[in-house]
Amino acid sequence: MKILIMGAFGFLGSRLTSYFESRHTVIGLA
Repeated sequence: MKILIMGAFGFLGSRLTSYFESRHTVIGLA
């Protein structure tokens, strides 16, 4: 059970980091 929770948090974390990185690149270009 704990492994599933950790996996879900890892997946969400990677998605959030990629999302914020794309946001920062757009802000940097603007």
